[in-house]
Amino acid sequence: MRILKSIEKVPGGLMLVPLLLGAVCKTFAPGAGTYFGSFTNGLITGTVPILAVWFFCMGATIDLRATGIVLRKSGTLVVTKTVVAWVVTMIAARFIPEAGITTGIFAGLSVLAITTSMDMTNGGLYAAVMQQYGSKEDAGAFVLMSIESGPLVSMLVLGASGIAVFEPRLFVGAVLPFLIGFALGNLDSDLRKFFGQCVHPLIPFFGFALGNGIDLNVIGQTGIGGILLGLIVIVVTGIPLMLADRFIAGGNGTAGLAASSTAGAAIANPTLIANMIPSFKPVAPAATVLVATSCLVTAILVPILSGFWAKRMGHVPTDEARPSTDDTNVESLRQGVEPI
Repeated sequence: MRILKSIEKVPGGLMLVPLLLGAVCKTFAPGAGTYFGSFTNGLITGTVPILAVWFFCMGATIDLRATGIVLRKSGTLVVTKTVVAWVVTMIAARFIPEAGITTGIFAGLSVLAITTSMDMTNGGLYAAVMQQYGSKEDAGAFVLMSIESGPLVSMLVLGASGIAVFEPRLFVGAVLPFLIGFALGNLDSDLRKFFGQCVHPLIPFFGFALGNGIDLNVIGQTGIGGILLGLIVIVVTGIPLMLADRFIAGGNGTAGLAASSTAGAAIANPTLIANMIPSFKPVAPAATVLVATSCLVTAILVPILSGFWAKRMGHVPTDEARPSTDDTNVESLRQGVEPI
């Protein structure tokens, strides 16, 4: 049976399929973790420790040997997306109540859902698209996108917007595993390769644990809102990213459009932030579902739109001109790329 191949055919499937299985478990057997206890309960409820290991391994994959052009492109995309998320969060906070929207097609939508769906780029999706439609530097620009992984950027956006107040120790706690991994990965390339191999296998585990915090009834209530949120993410973040790519990073806009997605890892952020700020706990389940739907929608549409734009701009490289997967520097960065 080709189970893995089948899962990979689903956009973001490595994350979304286990998440859905976890949601089924939560809906029809909510007490399974307590009943079985021990290691089974750890798999069902272990979102935070599993993610902590994943963040550590993600940090280890970032290589400081990236060229200046790669850093310029990736820095431009990361900063632009973060600023856009901050501006949108500021605006949303003026119109959306603290408890979120409770009726209509946007039922379940909250400031937390908006922030976490917009402030992280799907690095694996971006790298795959730019391998086909961009230059070597474009493809390697996901080097800094790993920094977005985890709740740190969401915490910064929410804090800067005045939506939440995080104690300094919480910021340190959110980034410390990542920084330790980053340091070890750059001190020893063997450690970078060793820990980088753990990034992909851990994704289904924290996806399943996240799903065990979601009731399928919530998915039924927020499905349409999640689809609309995905479309909004592409438009609201895509336009500024395309402009930044063209006028700051020196591209043709394709890289910016390819970065206008919701990261699979962002699905974890509502729960993680709610654990730090209890006032977010009531809206976290719906926010998780909305972000997961947005991830799926953007994973489907962003490659299609990016390909269309690249062809329109006349910059679709031939096979000979496309980035080589044997390039040492880009390959060293790709080893730990977040694939969803």
